[in-house]
Amino acid sequence: MAGIKAEPFAFPVKHDELALIVIDMQRDFAEPGGFGASLGNDVSRITRIVPDVKRLIQGFRNAGLPVIHTMECHRPDLSDLPPAKRDRGNPSLRIGDEGPMGRILISGEPGTAILLELAPVKGEIIIEKPGKGAFYATELGAMLKQKGISQLVFAGVTTEVCVQTTMREANDRGYECLLAEEATESYFPEFKAAAIAMIRAQGAIVGWTAHVDDILESIANA
Repeated sequence: MAGIKAEPFAFPVKHDELALIVIDMQRDFAEPGGFGASLGNDVSRITRIVPDVKRLIQGFRNAGLPVIHTMECHRPDLSDLPPAKRDRGNPSLRIGDEGPMGRILISGEPGTAILLELAPVKGEIIIEKPGKGAFYATELGAMLKQKGISQLVFAGVTTEVCVQTTMREANDRGYECLLAEEATESYFPEFKAAAIAMIRAQGAIVGWTAHVDDILESIANA
């Protein structure tokens, strides 16, 4: 079996069962004036990974491998937004409120959209998720099963929240998970470093981590 150079050891890749999942590369998290910026975060940390995420997406497309995009968002009537979630964060600007790019994290609003440079193309799966993890209250698991996917490469934001949460969900469901280090980011560099360490600790207890170039080389030569 082929392997991708990774930590803590080579990832035993099965190219015909591999998919890329890009987590929450949305305007509200990456652009000035969005929800992330309203919480006092430096959104330039998010936008700087766009070129590597784009390379990864294009590599999977070129290899004919599935690309899945997620968006954290809620129904316009907020029926899937628990009060405990809405009440956290910036008390003057919450999920569902009007922001510079429409209602914050509401399905169909401009700020909820995926960054134009990373926009899905026809045929790619888009998962709208009300939680941090992409399996909660979505059809992701059924879609992966239908496609025969057993391994997931992860990119997106933020490393320690939605990315790590989804990796842990996937790990518990039996998927082998690989995080692309340069294609994920946090508003806090120490949080990204800690998440990476936790993911690959104790013999890949949650999953593996690898560099984008090593992942692309593997799928290009499959």
